[in-house]
Order: sequence, then structure tokens, then C-alpha cells
Amino acid sequence: MNGSPRRAPRALAPPLAQQVALVSGGNRGLGLEVARQLAATGMSVLLGARRLADGERAARELRREGGDVRAVKLDVASDGEATAAAALAERQFGRLDVLVNNAAGFYDAAELPAGVALDTVRAALETNLLGAWRLAKAALPLMRRHGHGRIVNVSSGCGASGVHGPEAPAYRVSKAALNAFTRALAAELLGSGVLVNAVCPGWVATAMGGPGGRPVAEGAAGIVWAACLPEGGPSGQFFRDRQRIAW
Repeated sequence: MNGSPRRAPRALAPPLAQQVALVSGGNRGLGLEVARQLAATGMSVLLGARRLADGERAARELRREGGDVRAVKLDVASDGEATAAAALAERQFGRLDVLVNNAAGFYDAAELPAGVALDTVRAALETNLLGAWRLAKAALPLMRRHGHGRIVNVSSGCGASGVHGPEAPAYRVSKAALNAFTRALAAELLGSGVLVNAVCPGWVATAMGGPGGRPVAEGAAGIVWAACLPEGGPSGQFFRDRQRIAW
């Protein structure tokens, strides 16, 4: 027997039907479709919405389709509501396996960097970056306890460093920062059983994306794929349609 330290065995991922997911911004558009597709795998889904009444309506819709979906009041800009959502998962299920940081906004397409109001930039960072950050911090103790977790940060190709253009500066910078956070958190969690990836859903026909985009179900599919990665799957990567793309 050599003197090298022995690593504790990591827990195996439970079947999808035994997993629990939390989706922020889940009451409409891309988030609603992500919740729908996760529920279709058999997962129990906590559907986060800033207004609980909106979340309840969306959750009822998905329950009528056969999903185990429950609404939770969740403003990602609130430390208290982020903590409460994780506590609800622990109280009702004893675990949280998947976090999809979908909530986003402030797509300032008509603005330019020199002219955009800094209040807009702050608001974009608060929701698109810090919202994901605070939810990850709230969820990680539960994931670490079970040695298993998947964190999916819904990002955008416009935040990649190789993409040029002045449009949507607040949104672009917030998504670039979200990508950097994804890489840093994945590096910290290497070997823990928690995988962290960013996913660009592409241009999707939602209230924010506007008409002309592809069907919401197609954009959501890549997010759900990352949420259901098997043990040993990639971490700290950026994907679109299951294909790795440049940061």
C-alpha cells in the first residue's frame, strides 16, 4: 500500500426521474419550455417567477401536461428569494440536482457603448450576471452534499470575445461576464460531481428575441441537454445545439 491519499468515492447520479431542477425565469418563453422539457424527463421542477401568480399559471399548464412542476417566487436580484428557493427544494425534496439560470433581460439593442445609461448597465449585470451567481451560491451546498449537480448558465453568442459590434452593450457585457463566471466556477468545482456550462440557445422567437427566430423548443433543447449531462460530461464549456462554440 503506497502513501498516496485515498479520494472518497463520488456519488452516482440518480436517475432523471429522481432529480430536482430549479429554472429561473420559468413562467414564459424559453424558461417555460426548458421547464416543460425537464419535466418530460421525469424530473420534479421548481419554476421560478418574479410574480408568483405568473408562476402558478405556468406551473398549472405544465401539470396538465403531466409534469411535476411547482411554482416558486423568485426574483434573481433578491438574495433572500434565491436562498428561499434553495431552502424550498431542500424542504420539499431534500436535494437540488439542476439549476438553470435562464432569467435575463435588458437587451438594449438600440444602444451604443458611449451613450448607454450606466443604470441600464448596472441593471443588466444585476440580473444577467449576479442573478446567476447568487442562485449558484444558494444551490451549491445541496449539490455538494450529494456529490452531483448541473448548473446551466443561459448565455448568448454575442458575449463571445471574438464577436464584434457596438450594439446591445449592456446585454453583451453582462453575457461575456456570465461566460467568465461559468469558467471560473467550473474550475473551482472540478472533480466535485457538479458540472457548470454555458449554453447559447441561438436566436429564439420569444418576447425578448422578437419574431423571426427559431422555435422555442429548439433553443431549449440544448439547455436541457446540458442539464442532463451524464457523469464525466464536459464542464466549463460554451455550447450551442450541443456543439462547443468559442467563448
